Amino acid sequence: MSRIGAKFDELRAKNEKPLIAYIMAGDPSLEDTGRLVLELEASGADIIELGVPFSDPMADGPVIQRAAERALVRGVTLHSVIALVKKLREKTSIPLILMTYYNPVLKYGEDGFAADAAEAGVDGIIVPDLIADEADSLIAACRPKGIDTIFLLAPTSTPERVEIVAKASRGFLYYVTITGITGSALVTEMGMRERIREIGAIAGLPVALGFGIATPDDAAWAASVSDGVIVGSAIVKKIAANDDMKSFVSSLKEAMRQPQ
Repeated sequence: MSRIGAKFDELRAKNEKPLIAYIMAGDPSLEDTGRLVLELEASGADIIELGVPFSDPMADGPVIQRAAERALVRGVTLHSVIALVKKLREKTSIPLILMTYYNPVLKYGEDGFAADAAEAGVDGIIVPDLIADEADSLIAACRPKGIDTIFLLAPTSTPERVEIVAKASRGFLYYVTITGITGSALVTEMGMRERIREIGAIAGLPVALGFGIATPDDAAWAASVSDGVIVGSAIVKKIAANDDMKSFVSSLKEAMRQPQ
């Protein structure tokens, strides 16, 4: 079992849900990213997604796009993010997921990427623009190395689609709460709890909610209907504004612990 699966199991035993925090690697610098990962962990984050900056994102809203642009200007690449993970593994065992678009992986070479990422201590990968149907070669490269491949589902996903995505996924399923980009407003569907339960039953994997979760109240609601909560734009915005990111993350985690 990967560190990701073990973390879900560990928290389930304590009747808790993981807070999965996203930050853009290299914003404001790679050195700062290393520090921020440790601060996120100390503040209550259970799993961390490291965004790999890319020039033409499809799923990212303006907050994360601007963070990627700042990182690209500083010359941050997939190679340098993997090197950062290797350094972080000297200080923390928190599960680390790379969220990258497919072009950097393709340019790197899937087999080389999987070997280097696994050696560095990467636990999972999310590729928003690579659908499960077309990911056989990446899955074949990552799975023997112990890297979880995590794919996305949407409110429009059919049961047949859930089965395809579940077969390709390890660790957890990433359920996008909205048919939009990161940073959009959260839609708290009344039927979400049942929807997540149905997906989990089909997939046999935890289902974590992402996109649009921006406040402690949002995080509490998401935790009440799912197996995990993903927060990205709201944290990236705090970092960019030099606001109190640590207190914000602590407030998210505390809200998730409250009964709903």
